[in-house]
Amino acid sequence: MDKLPKIALPAIFIFILVTILISKSAVTIDSGQAGVLYKTFGGGVVTDEPPMGEGFHIVAPWNRVYIYEVRQQEVLEKMNVLSSNGLDIKLEASAWFEPMRQQLGKLHQEKGEAYVQRVLLPTIRSAARSVVGRYTPEQLYSSKRDAIQQEIFDETQKIVEGQYIQLNEILVRDVTLPPTIKDAIERKLKQEQESLEYEFRLVTASKEAEKVRIEAQGKADANRILSASLNDQILKDKGIDATLKLAESPNAKVVIVGGGDEGLPLILGNN
Repeated sequence: MDKLPKIALPAIFIFILVTILISKSAVTIDSGQAGVLYKTFGGGVVTDEPPMGEGFHIVAPWNRVYIYEVRQQEVLEKMNVLSSNGLDIKLEASAWFEPMRQQLGKLHQEKGEAYVQRVLLPTIRSAARSVVGRYTPEQLYSSKRDAIQQEIFDETQKIVEGQYIQLNEILVRDVTLPPTIKDAIERKLKQEQESLEYEFRLVTASKEAEKVRIEAQGKADANRILSASLNDQILKDKGIDATLKLAESPNAKVVIVGGGDEGLPLILGNN
């Protein structure tokens, strides 16, 4: 029994030491993450091997693991930019991005964990200022929003290419103009809309008038053709046909042939 404390103390010490070593060596990487291994005595950041995947890992206690989010992420940037005529515009844009998984070691070695602040955000600001500077406030407010968004994406993509960042999308969330400029643009757009509406009414009225004219011209042409075709002989024939139909009627009458003007029969009598 006297020897028990002498054995227990070293055992407890070893147990505590092993527990500390395991806690220092155990690394758990969650879903959507990857780890970059740093070997203190083995050349630093491991760049020639794939990053550590999800799950539980044991590493030497003197090494370190830097964990990165490798799912698509979003960063929002608000900035002041100048239009083509020098007016101050407030632009709000966001970027969808993700680090390139297979290049995660190089990203950590060259850019570090703050790669978003060091690379992506300055790139977005630079591209936005370059693109917006090509347009007037009116274009920014109305028709060119989609074009500006695509151009900022293209400009940002060119700069981040080779920086181990995969850029998926740039979204222009909001464009805020000075109040006086915004009011002036809205008044101009309203006037243009009213002008277009007035022109539409004029075109509609013109087409309606043209339709009425064509219909009237058609009726006039038909009457002219009909009048030209009704000569004396045709009228006599029509009169004879009508007389014959009346003569066949059962009502009492007297038909005098050749007694009327132009030699047409006369019909006398009634019921």
